[in-house]
Amino acid sequence: MKPNKSSVSPLGPRIVARPSRGEHEDMFDLAPISLWLEDFSAVRELFDRWRAEGVTSLRDHLRGHPERVAECSARIKVLQVNQRTLTLFEASSLSHLVANLDKVFRDDMLVTHIEELSQLWDGHTSFSSQAVNYTLTGERLDIQLKGIVLPGYEESLGRVLLSAEDVTARETARRQAANAERYAKGLFQHSPVSLWVEDFSTIKQLMDDLRFRGIEDFRVFTDVHPEFVQRCVSEIRVIEVNHHTLEMFGAGSVAELTDNVVEVFRDDMQRHFREQLIELWNGRLFHTREVVNYTLGGELLHVHLQFSVLPGHEDDWSLVQVALTDITARKKAEAYLEYLGKHDVLTKLCNRTFYVDELNRLERRGPFPVTVIMIHLNDLKKVNDQLGQAAGDMLLRRAGEIIAKAVDPQHCAARIAGNEFAVLLPGTDAEAGHAVMENIRELAVLNNQFYSASTLSLSLGLATSAPGDRLESVVRRAEAEMVEDRRPADSAL
Repeated sequence: MKPNKSSVSPLGPRIVARPSRGEHEDMFDLAPISLWLEDFSAVRELFDRWRAEGVTSLRDHLRGHPERVAECSARIKVLQVNQRTLTLFEASSLSHLVANLDKVFRDDMLVTHIEELSQLWDGHTSFSSQAVNYTLTGERLDIQLKGIVLPGYEESLGRVLLSAEDVTARETARRQAANAERYAKGLFQHSPVSLWVEDFSTIKQLMDDLRFRGIEDFRVFTDVHPEFVQRCVSEIRVIEVNHHTLEMFGAGSVAELTDNVVEVFRDDMQRHFREQLIELWNGRLFHTREVVNYTLGGELLHVHLQFSVLPGHEDDWSLVQVALTDITARKKAEAYLEYLGKHDVLTKLCNRTFYVDELNRLERRGPFPVTVIMIHLNDLKKVNDQLGQAAGDMLLRRAGEIIAKAVDPQHCAARIAGNEFAVLLPGTDAEAGHAVMENIRELAVLNNQFYSASTLSLSLGLATSAPGDRLESVVRRAEAEMVEDRRPADSAL
């Protein structure tokens, strides 16, 4: 309450004369809580006048006319305060306190005052509110205010007893807790990685039931009962996700994401989730792995998953956090680097390194027979000299396209030198190898129909391994046949 400073006359505070001190007087002064005895009769007169003017809701009226809150406050008279009040507000006397009430009741105090006045307007003989006051030295005080109209003054409001409990420590702790919660939520919501808070308690119960039934090897159990993994997937309860999760998975809201979570965790995710369950079965409540998820639009996401049962929930797994970092770009880069390590960038065929490795692997493991086709791109130097490097590169790309089209993907077609190519056909006899070689020639003829600037000319040689042959000797025989096939082209020059 903001009392009336006008209760202080030029000669000193205007206070109702105290009767002789008695037991009740001593109790008032010695109360361990701040007590104020005030006179609201002038406020009652204002209420009566406003009712006559047609005001029905004081709360709405004062919000529309804030200056009238101050008018009410100015009509309140402070009659008496106890020693605890003087101590709390750092005043030396009642007159000292009343003379400085503008320092005690300031800032948004009038907003709180509206609620107190409205409760009296509605006929209540008691009211309560929470407000901020200040000591005379400017220290903030959080106050729990309670007021009661004393018996016999219900009509006039001439005596109102107020208690002001100092709840600064409690409110400071509450504000600190609220700030800490806002800070934690801010970190969660604005984290640059996808965060999920989930409830795994039902999964914990399912696993405990398996242990009770005597299951010891969870991996073997899930091999036999893969439906248990699916059951566990269905028992995950998503509690909360952050903003980045919605962006990462293309969801407009948390509800949209949770309603379609089966679209996110599908296909190969089942295998990854099984491994997570095995980790949990073995007591590892924190683990990481790389997994595959999908956006709601069906786009594949490679993610680095970090799973952790949050502290305090180790016994029931009712609160776990899953952090997903999108590593799709990294995986694409790794895949491309792996591709570059095995492929020729210009022709898209395998490179010489991969060809040599594959030749050695076939030497050890087969399957036999192995047919080798060696191919020479004719006239490449002439095209480079006459038409430029770009025209030569185009000729190489054309050769790569027809060779790739003629050879099954599981076989090895490689560019092993500038204008030299090789095809390894494991488990293929000479007849099938000649069919592939003829297909390459036919595709070359067809390709030339679409290009007039330069002619694609290939020389080919074939050899098939016999029992006991070393593959390097098979390659040499294929190269020799290729050289024989080149002679007509060379003589034409």
